[in-house]
Amino acid sequence: MNFIEVNQQSCTKDGLCSASCPAQLISFAPGEYPTPIAEAKELCIRCGHCVAVCPTSSLQHAEIPLADCPKIQPELLLSMQQCEQFLRSRRSIRNYREETVPRETMQKLIELARYAPTGHNTQSVEWLVLSDRDELNKLAQIVGQWMRWMLSNMQAFALSFHMDKALEKLEAGQDVVLRGAPVLVVAHASKDDHMAQSSCTIALATMELAATGMELGGCWAGYFNAAVSTFPPMQQALGLPEGHQCYGAMMIGYPKLRYHRMPERKAPSITWR
Repeated sequence: MNFIEVNQQSCTKDGLCSASCPAQLISFAPGEYPTPIAEAKELCIRCGHCVAVCPTSSLQHAEIPLADCPKIQPELLLSMQQCEQFLRSRRSIRNYREETVPRETMQKLIELARYAPTGHNTQSVEWLVLSDRDELNKLAQIVGQWMRWMLSNMQAFALSFHMDKALEKLEAGQDVVLRGAPVLVVAHASKDDHMAQSSCTIALATMELAATGMELGGCWAGYFNAAVSTFPPMQQALGLPEGHQCYGAMMIGYPKLRYHRMPERKAPSITWR
């Protein structure tokens, strides 16, 4: 088949595929069938908008088969009330049950996170999933080494993030770095990928939200991520592929505590024009 084909037997000539294409690769004139431009294959970012928007499934994309694109089920759409409670009830989980998270559960969670938007639809986020307790404890101790270096060399900055107090607790055996989480997920990508930072951040945020549907909870591993960004011993211990960089890390596990209310946040600062 051609890269993009339109079934003229079922196409209603509504032009929705043309209107939805972010790269404007499908020509359309009222009363005519939509037609891909000559450079469509070269310029297409494979976002799937053209396939997703067609109500009659008349558009065929060579790299996005209709069989791999399930229909949206209206009965599963969130109401405004459901959406509001879902987002407002999100909590950063720092207390976890001593229960392992099955690999197939983490696989499903990452499968969902990959649907997060990425710049130019690069889909370049890669994942490292760490669940060995000895390795996690070792990484937490390396973060402690980083804190000592920061307190000696960048004291004002380190104290502003209470690293002195955190280090005291860590040395006393309290895991204030990874909070005893059974899983640490690292999102990484090539250092040359200009979209990597935003892509990984959005993917991890999506993962945190998706975790609630699996009775899991997550929390951004702030100390860990800061250490791996600047501390060579942590970078060596993490062992990411050559040329890759960690752009974010998240603790994942089964929440130990249950929350019953949704605390208020500061009012948004908005400028209207």
